[in-house]
Amino acid sequence: MENSITIDHLRRMPLGEVVALPVEELARLQQEAAEAMCRIKLVNDLLDGVFARRFGDQAATIRREGGKDFGMIRFQDGAVEIAMDLPKRPSWDQEKLAGIVQTIREAGDTPDQYVKTVYDVDERKFTSWPDSIRRVFEPARTVKQGKASFKLTLL
Repeated sequence: MENSITIDHLRRMPLGEVVALPVEELARLQQEAAEAMCRIKLVNDLLDGVFARRFGDQAATIRREGGKDFGMIRFQDGAVEIAMDLPKRPSWDQEKLAGIVQTIREAGDTPDQYVKTVYDVDERKFTSWPDSIRRVFEPARTVKQGKASFKLTLL
């Protein structure tokens, strides 16, 4: 493996040369990249934990004093500015929303002014339906190509 290409060298290689590499070398590089990503994720997770422990109480105090439960806050620690974002991720009870939509309709109003209705069909269920049911749904179905992924495994 002394003559093996490193990830760093790979980044600077012309695409044509990379395409021409032996498939075993491509598999090794893919594995090396996956391991590097795993190491980076572990370091990021560690740092996130460190930041939460080191700055969490201070950030909570700033949020409480500012009456700001979510969003971006900024504060300083020595010569370093810390920007801490706490995104809001609301979720909605679908059954309760359906009841509210029905109430709005019964009152003679249009629910589209208040809620966005999204219909979706689970693909596994769709493919297991009888042909007679699938034919009813097919005009509303569009299939787009996703991003291809490859995993090479040395045998």
